[in-house]
Amino acid sequence: MRENYLLHKLHSLTGIVPIGFYLVQHLTLNTFSLGGPEKFNGVIAFFDAMPLHFQVALKAVAIWIPLIFHAVYGLFITQRSKQNYTEPAYRFRENRYYTLQRVTGIIAFLFLCYHMTTTSIFGKMYGAEATIQYHNWAGTLSQPVLGVPYVILAVYIIGVVACAYHFSYGIWNFCIRWGITVSQRAQDSTAKLAQAMFIGVSLLGIVALLGFFNPIFQSSEAIEAKSPAVSQEGPVEL
Repeated sequence: MRENYLLHKLHSLTGIVPIGFYLVQHLTLNTFSLGGPEKFNGVIAFFDAMPLHFQVALKAVAIWIPLIFHAVYGLFITQRSKQNYTEPAYRFRENRYYTLQRVTGIIAFLFLCYHMTTTSIFGKMYGAEATIQYHNWAGTLSQPVLGVPYVILAVYIIGVVACAYHFSYGIWNFCIRWGITVSQRAQDSTAKLAQAMFIGVSLLGIVALLGFFNPIFQSSEAIEAKSPAVSQEGPVEL
């Protein structure tokens, strides 16, 4: 099966709009963790207060359909791709981008499967108060896994960095594929923009995670309030 020109262009577009836009706003809203439980839980309450039909339509059109298409077709592209960064003759910047884009895509796919299961699905099953509110995060990110603390925090940091790279350098690829950057100078400028965005989006997600460890808002009572029925949750899922 050959790659379809239209589907390839659509795959590139959905990675920027709406998925890339959603990623940035999602991480931005998660930084409300820096304001403590009241601010963070207020974001959750705001979206929970939306009419159900509006929530379903918004998630389907702006999140689920584009994300599923981008992920499935992206895995197809990755499966057909060939390794291009081991031979000395191919060790150029573009080949590095090509390889890391696919590696981070796989990591991001696995991470999002985990994240959505422990937020959207568990949130519907057990309720926001038992899964995705501030005190759940404070306990979950630090709880030991096989006796090792902060494993979940490390998983989320890796996942956030992978998503940030995949999105940021996806912009560089998008501009080339859509004929926006034709000259070498324009591509070099876009590459610098992608580097800055990668750092910025990564820091946005990491800062949001670290907001749950602010000693001002942490207490043993809040951490113990986490439901034992759901042990591995993630940041607020809109």
